This record gives sequence, structure tokens and C-alpha cells, in this order.
Amino acid sequence: MKSRSLNVLVIDENRIRASIIEEGLREGGYDRVTIIDDMHGLARRIAELNPDVIVIDLENPNRDMLESFFQISRAVQRPIAMFVDRSDEASIEAAVDAGVSAYIVDGLKQERVRPILKMAISRFNAFSRLSRELEETRGELENRKIVDRAKGLLMRSRGLSEEAAYALLRKTAMNQNRKIVEIAQSLITAASMLDPGADE
Repeated sequence: MKSRSLNVLVIDENRIRASIIEEGLREGGYDRVTIIDDMHGLARRIAELNPDVIVIDLENPNRDMLESFFQISRAVQRPIAMFVDRSDEASIEAAVDAGVSAYIVDGLKQERVRPILKMAISRFNAFSRLSRELEETRGELENRKIVDRAKGLLMRSRGLSEEAAYALLRKTAMNQNRKIVEIAQSLITAASMLDPGADE
């Protein structure tokens, strides 16, 4: 994604600091920058603006303020770069747990904004890719369990070998132009209706 096409949201109660970030972003080629300096109704405003990336700048964040931003971070599923003037280990760990892509302590310098933003985006994308792959792997494991249960049903009810049971599932799926896991699930559902203990 080109930097110019990115919609960047800057959240900062301090307009002077916000303008430093905005200038750094514009110099870096980010020309779609929106600034929010009022923290009321923040989640709704973020949803309305639907930014591609969020920069949050907090001068002296207290625990409650950080926690509310971390909740937003979990909810919006966007790359987030957070600048804070000071922090502690617990806040840093909480930021990472909440999915903040870049958490910079005492680091608001105009020339650093663009590289930090790029790093936040690439870290977010890498994390999203890993999460997606994990979900796919979980899905594949779940599908394999369903197919194995269906094979077990066929082996018991028809006296088939494991290979023959799988071949029958595959042939039925091809004939019906459906996925093997769909046929397997249908078989398990039908068996449980006929005999509630059949797929145990």
C-alpha cells in the first residue's frame, strides 16, 4: 500500500504535539491525516473515520487512560503506534497484549514518525498473517477430526477399512460437488439423529 493512499488518524489532546506528528507524516508522504484532540466518544469517532493506521500520543497517561486505549486497540484491529512520555514495564506488557504495534517511550521526534509508522504497519501485518495462519491451522485440525469421526462411523457400520472409508467419502464429495468435510459432517449429523451414541 502506498503511503499516500493511507488514511492516518492522529489522537492527541495537545494540538502542538499533534501538529509535530502531522508535519512528520506529511513530510513522509502521508497526506491523508486526521487529528482528534477530544477524547470523548473516541471509539465511535474511530469507527466513523475508519483509518488505515492510528497514531496515539499521550503526554502523561494514567493507568485508566492507557487501559481505555488498549481496549480500543483490541477492538479496532488496525496498526497502532503509541507515543508516551513515560511508562513502566506493566504498561509496556499491556500494550503488547492489546496489539499495539509500536509503543514508543520518550520518542516524539518529527523525523522518527514516518519510520515508526512503517514499522507499526509491517508488525501489524506480520501479526495478522500469523493469526490468520493459526486460524487456518485450527480449522484444518477441526476438519481432520470431523473426517476421522466420519471414517470411524463408516468403518463400524459398513465394515470398511480406513482407506475404503475415506475413498467413499471422497467419491461422495466429488459426486455431489461438495467438500469432503461437508459430507463427513452430514454423515455425523445423520448418525447422531439415528443413534445418539453412534459418533461417540
